Amino acid sequence: MKPTERLSVFKTYKLFVGGKFPRSESGRVYEVTDSKGTWLANAPLSSRKDARDAVVAARKAFGGWAGATAYNRGQILYRVAEMLEGRRDQFVTEVADAEGLSKSKAAAQVDAAIDRWVWYAGWTDKIAQIVGGANPVAGPYFNLSTPEPTGVVAVLAPQESSFLGLVSVIAPAIAVGNTVVVVASEQAPLPALSLGEVLATSDVPGGVVNILSGRTAEIAPSLAAHQDVNAIDLAGADAELSKALQIAAADNLKRVLRPQAVDWSADPGTDRMTAFLETKTVWHPTGSLGAGGSAY
Repeated sequence: MKPTERLSVFKTYKLFVGGKFPRSESGRVYEVTDSKGTWLANAPLSSRKDARDAVVAARKAFGGWAGATAYNRGQILYRVAEMLEGRRDQFVTEVADAEGLSKSKAAAQVDAAIDRWVWYAGWTDKIAQIVGGANPVAGPYFNLSTPEPTGVVAVLAPQESSFLGLVSVIAPAIAVGNTVVVVASEQAPLPALSLGEVLATSDVPGGVVNILSGRTAEIAPSLAAHQDVNAIDLAGADAELSKALQIAAADNLKRVLRPQAVDWSADPGTDRMTAFLETKTVWHPTGSLGAGGSAY
């Protein structure tokens, strides 16, 4: 009996906003190709309206995410790593196509990205011990400094590192309690859009991570100028775009992490976590101090 031929079932990639998968408000898509120019998929071409919707979703989710215990955030990030491990083969294929890598090199990138999620999951309840603490003061006071998340962070994902670089800019921002609006790599957005599917089926609350695809130079200016965005990571911006975005970001005094040469496979350190933290210092009287010590 002659086997029945099947039609190819092509994957429909969508945005990830507020825990859901909307098509772009613009109704537009653009072709994504591999390093040899072979068509891979159509990706949504996000509009400024999509960016504004993503900011609304991120702001709505911020209170609950920032208010969660650090231990709980660590558990949730670790769950994401578990889900990524279960879909490892899919991401290896997408990274290999996106970056023109061999399967073995793509697998190394994916493994490093999963390990990085685990690494940041372990930092959630430790970063306060590194950047906070009790301060010695001259007087009968307790003086305590504690880190708090900045708020909604716009993230321009690295253009050349479609997955490891992407994870390296998302995970530290959300590990410390921020919510993010991510603009995926323009030429290689598919691993980022697939990450949205992982986040949707993990324990990450809707709106904590929002992922847009499209033209970075078209989406980023509205995020940089948005009055409800508190910080912006310019990892995926070129020099000309970066300058324009920094000027726009100054209007509401956003924190700005400027683009710089980064080896995404190297030890990331804590810089990308502390870049989006504020320090709250509290004074509290200890009571009168005398020969007998504190009134407490």
